[in-house]
Amino acid sequence: MSPFRRLSRAAVTAAFVILALSQALPPARGAAPSSGAQSQRATTGVPPGIDAAVARIMKTFEVPGLALAIVKDGRVVLAKGYGVRKLGDPAPVDARTLFGIASNTKVFTATALGLLVEEGKLAWDARVVDSLPWFMMSDPYVTRELSVRDLLVHRSGLGLGAGDLLWWPESTYNREEVARRLRSIKLATSFRSAYAYDNVLYLVAGEVIQALSGESWEDFVGERILKKVGMTGSNVRHSAAADGGNVATPHARVEGAVRPIAPFTSDNTNPAGGINSGAEDMAKWMLVRLNRGKLADGTALYSERTARQIETPVTIVPNPAPPAELSPLKSNFAAYALGVGVRDYRGQRVLTHTGGLPGYVSIVTLLPERNLGIAVLTNAESTEAFSALTWQIIDSDLGAPATDWTAAYLKLVTRSNEETAKALGSSTAARDASSKPSLPPAKYAGTYTDAWYGDIVIEETGGRLVMRFTKTPALVGDMEHWQYDTFIVRWRDRELRADAYVTFALRPDGSIERAKMEAVSPETDFSYDFQDLDLRPARKTPR
Repeated sequence: MSPFRRLSRAAVTAAFVILALSQALPPARGAAPSSGAQSQRATTGVPPGIDAAVARIMKTFEVPGLALAIVKDGRVVLAKGYGVRKLGDPAPVDARTLFGIASNTKVFTATALGLLVEEGKLAWDARVVDSLPWFMMSDPYVTRELSVRDLLVHRSGLGLGAGDLLWWPESTYNREEVARRLRSIKLATSFRSAYAYDNVLYLVAGEVIQALSGESWEDFVGERILKKVGMTGSNVRHSAAADGGNVATPHARVEGAVRPIAPFTSDNTNPAGGINSGAEDMAKWMLVRLNRGKLADGTALYSERTARQIETPVTIVPNPAPPAELSPLKSNFAAYALGVGVRDYRGQRVLTHTGGLPGYVSIVTLLPERNLGIAVLTNAESTEAFSALTWQIIDSDLGAPATDWTAAYLKLVTRSNEETAKALGSSTAARDASSKPSLPPAKYAGTYTDAWYGDIVIEETGGRLVMRFTKTPALVGDMEHWQYDTFIVRWRDRELRADAYVTFALRPDGSIERAKMEAVSPETDFSYDFQDLDLRPARKTPR
């Protein structure tokens, strides 16, 4: 989900938000503009040939449905749907079709905190513990010094996606329980020294909003932001994606084929990614942001001062040179502000963020000095599709030299797939298939405990091992011997796409000291932070 950018660990660490790659969807089905209800309030400013460009992109990257919103100079120039909500069903995507916008929710959470700052209930640099006395990180210094601003900018010292297994896939922990368990997660770097994308601290930000306002994050954002902006078709809960109606069905490539999958429905992390929205409503939101917090009627949702706070870079983000195919994207800087990324492109300041959930990826991009905003929402998992479309529209607005972004991203994803296949092949080639486990299956069975996640059970039945995460119902898998004391757990729910190695370490007496896990494929979503688990056999209670 990574959640709330559903991207692989390799992709996230390789480049900035908009360049990150996820699982590619190869060309297959075409997609033509839908014939359902559309909203196109004006034609001036619409890039020429936009419908043909969208159709080509959707066909190339196998995207069933897409919603596109473009705003320019204070007007909505396009809010339109393309393709279908669900493969095999003719119902079209239109301007009101809802998609999970995932981490594009984060700037709404930052805005909510900004409203509390304006009311004098909070300061950006106030300590989190002043609002949540029970909150703790693993380092007492970080606990004492972590500010509200720190919750939003990915510099706490937590590693990439750390703690996401507490809620992803859907767990039985509630929101406060997830936040309280952060105290047991070891920091990967020193405080405020490095960028590492996380979701769990936005969950804590939601708890701060509730503590200071007396309203849940959902009620506060729904009433104080969505309603005032006029986003009447949108909602604030992951679970609403399963309610039916004019909602795009999520799709993903599962074992070689793109197909509909179940939506993510846990509301634990709504503050990090729970909003569902469509093209019309996202256009309204972009107009407010480009107008420095001013609503359509001229009144202020938030002040110019809050707008500056949200957009001001805080954390420097690694900014490697892009691959040759994407050379025009070379930038001078990349940073993270409050719920939004900041970079430059062809001399323009760019505010951008992506979002990803199972079967949904999206991007929102603003060029404030051009008074241009673009939102692309899809019911697939191809970040290449939304990236190609976004840059094509920006180049049209800038009058920049033509770049075939679709071809460029296709080359990139093809190479990425080849590298992933090569890595998996190398692992298989290096395997000692003739090796045997040190212990009989029953000796590996038992309850294992991790300090921050809790209990994981390995059961032995008929000589075969099954792993169960006690707080995550979907994480049940069959363990196959790989080599020596390493097994692969293959999750029974194949939509997870997250098989993992499980390696046992033995004591001199042959008993198990610990078990460690890591994802098998480099394309596994980073929110499966298996590598952070340190599983120790649970102590048996004396009788």
